[in-house]
Amino acid sequence: MTHPHPDPFKEARAEGPVLQCPFRGEPITMILRHEDVRKAAKDWKTFSSDAPFRVPIPSEEDVRTMRQLPIETDPPEHTGYRAIVEPFFKRAKDPGMIASVETLIDRLLDEALGRETSEIVYEFALPLQSHALTYLLNVPESEAAIWIGWGIHVFRVRDGLKPGTELEEYLHRRFDEAEAGAAPGDDFFSALVNADYQGRRLTREEAMGFANLAFAGGRDTIIHTVSNIFAYLSGNPAALAFIREDPGRAVHASEEFFRVYIPLTHIGRVCPADTGVGGVTVPAGQRVSLCWSSANRDETVFEDADEIRLDRKPNPHLAFGFGTHLCLGAPHARLLVRTLLQKLAARISAVEVLDCEERIEREEKYERIVGYDSLRVRLSPL
Repeated sequence: MTHPHPDPFKEARAEGPVLQCPFRGEPITMILRHEDVRKAAKDWKTFSSDAPFRVPIPSEEDVRTMRQLPIETDPPEHTGYRAIVEPFFKRAKDPGMIASVETLIDRLLDEALGRETSEIVYEFALPLQSHALTYLLNVPESEAAIWIGWGIHVFRVRDGLKPGTELEEYLHRRFDEAEAGAAPGDDFFSALVNADYQGRRLTREEAMGFANLAFAGGRDTIIHTVSNIFAYLSGNPAALAFIREDPGRAVHASEEFFRVYIPLTHIGRVCPADTGVGGVTVPAGQRVSLCWSSANRDETVFEDADEIRLDRKPNPHLAFGFGTHLCLGAPHARLLVRTLLQKLAARISAVEVLDCEERIEREEKYERIVGYDSLRVRLSPL
């Protein structure tokens, strides 16, 4: 089997450049084709991200109380905000962090191989994401135990509290501790407390906006990508041998997995003025969707788009967005997936899926498999 999950936008993309779909009663025009999505992503004046809570689809007013930064701003504010945290996300290229991720994945594989079966989502992917995030944010690795306790989604309900409350309580505690520190630290929270933005310190709301995105933005996306890879390898054991022959192949293989298994279906943009989009007029103040997952399966750009080719090159996928708002976490995600593939190829001969529960995104005009809520496998060592 070389095919990924079905493409729910294939027919709509062939019929026209857009799909009009309601999300919780809000009509949103979804831009489907690769080139159209790229153009819209670059044109932040026409398709604005300066829309608190409305960049995600559906909107997130019910799960957080602050604007996420820097993603929910446009230049020039976005440029200044992004510069504050970019050094942390570049840590994914540091030799020390690369070594830490390699050690982490080896440890998780040791644990998985020590069990007769392993549940990949909660016993492997979630710990991988949480521990690796401590390296990225330069905080004690012990914090990962707290984050793992939140489960796959940080915007969960606990003891009847509003979704997202638990995350916000945690972030406030971390910022209180950073502000009370006798000397500036070199961790993520201390950096935000002491950051200079346009000649002033960040407000608590701004700092919370950065942290909220850091914890929410790359969580279930990484977890679902990892679980999708394990499921794919179960049906395609030759993929492990292919990478084992040349570990460098994991680079292109990673990009192909990002292309076909992108967990984030799309992202929202607001049109400040009436805007023509694929023959549809989007009224001022309404949103469009940049449908990454559809663009990544565009047959006019990707030959045999419904097949996984581990050596696909070039691979101009849009899994990390495009233009000014290109995902800050892209180097981190690439490090995790590339290292995972290399370690699996070096240590595992086969993956057998025993049972699974798919995570399905259901909307009025489409259904899309984004990953797994549970995935139990048996790993065979080399």
